[in-house]
Amino acid sequence: MKFKEINFNLLKKKPLLIVISGPSGVGKDSVVRTLKQQEQTLHFVVTANTRKPRVDEVEGVDYFFVSRKRFKEMIENNELIEWAHVYDDFKGVPKARVEEAFESSKDVLMRLDVQGAEKIRKLYPEAVLIFLLPDSEEEWYRRIEAREGGRPKDLGQRIEAIQKELKMTSLFDYLVVNADGKLQETVDTIVAIINTEHQRTIPRSIKP
Repeated sequence: MKFKEINFNLLKKKPLLIVISGPSGVGKDSVVRTLKQQEQTLHFVVTANTRKPRVDEVEGVDYFFVSRKRFKEMIENNELIEWAHVYDDFKGVPKARVEEAFESSKDVLMRLDVQGAEKIRKLYPEAVLIFLLPDSEEEWYRRIEAREGGRPKDLGQRIEAIQKELKMTSLFDYLVVNADGKLQETVDTIVAIINTEHQRTIPRSIKP
């Protein structure tokens, strides 16, 4: 075989669509924030959210924080590729942000709730779906209770939702434990998954 006949295009990386998901309180935001800082080859898709920003969240960086009125307009104008009603708030993925991400030729990263991940799987069957878990049930409940300020009604609602979401883990390609105090270890595991996916002999395709 002549050297020039070797197809070195096989060695070129094709962009992946990576979805980080999991139930409330598992640490999705912290994981994604660290991934964005550490891996410059990722294009993060900023999603729209109707809840109020937390103290450490930045508009246009973590989420687009919009009013319910604006969100309904986005639905009516077909501006979202998917959206869901989660814990009394609306969340969705703007089409413009996804198109921008795919044009970047970088790996595309999304942080979605489980409902959103399920919809993305239908739209992009070869997306890489990663489900985050805490290291114990006790730790999980502690995180949720801390987030909800101990409000029994909200706490019970989230625990009930978590139990339903756990039944959907078969939808995902990988389960990754995000143990308390071991954020970097979690991020390193996800980076290893991404690197492994890029070594596939038959690459995934993110074309819709």
